[in-house]
Amino acid sequence: MAITLSESAASRVSSFLESRGKGAGVRLGVKTSGCSGLAYVLEFVDEIEEDDVVFEDRGVKVIIDQKSLVYLDGTELDYGKEGLNEGFIFNNPNVQNECGCGESFTV
Repeated sequence: MAITLSESAASRVSSFLESRGKGAGVRLGVKTSGCSGLAYVLEFVDEIEEDDVVFEDRGVKVIIDQKSLVYLDGTELDYGKEGLNEGFIFNNPNVQNECGCGESFTV
């Protein structure tokens, strides 16, 4: 089981944590939402919970709860810019289908 970060994602997360002045890492997860069933969650974490799974890649801690790990195993978090849009991109090999807007997925 592994979660990885691209160089651009690791740089962006590190920059966010530095400007916040605190933080243990970034939490990735899934929640029930959207027309396809699941949506990604990304948030900065100040404290790691006892039942969290922690991966470290490129000097950044990626924190995932046990339930989300099943859906995110093998995912690479990337960061990109396209025109005026920029944001994190989940390259998840487990996705079977995505909704038309790209906001939700199924595995």
